[in-house]
Amino acid sequence: MLTAASDIDVLVRFGRALADPIRCRLLLALRDAPAYPSDLADALGISRTRLSNHLACLRDCGLVVTVPDGRRTRYELADERLGHALDDLRTAVVAVESDRTCADADEKGCC
Repeated sequence: MLTAASDIDVLVRFGRALADPIRCRLLLALRDAPAYPSDLADALGISRTRLSNHLACLRDCGLVVTVPDGRRTRYELADERLGHALDDLRTAVVAVESDRTCADADEKGCC
């Protein structure tokens, strides 16, 4: 039985998913349309084993679901609102220097 996650847990799960560039690419691909693992592996240029690990992480985070389709399994975003959230995050204006992860790296000692 699924239970509602706390607000913080939801953000942590989303952050974990976005912490890896391959998972970000997967989410953006699935934002465009549901897809089969073999097609995703080819589109991202990674092995199916590596893809499987990343898809498992995204499933565990609750961001993607599997949909049986005959003898195959298709992946899609768990909620259409995730696509909108990804678009909002992707288009947010963030000013950073090209050689730093965040603008306050020197002052805050981060990144």
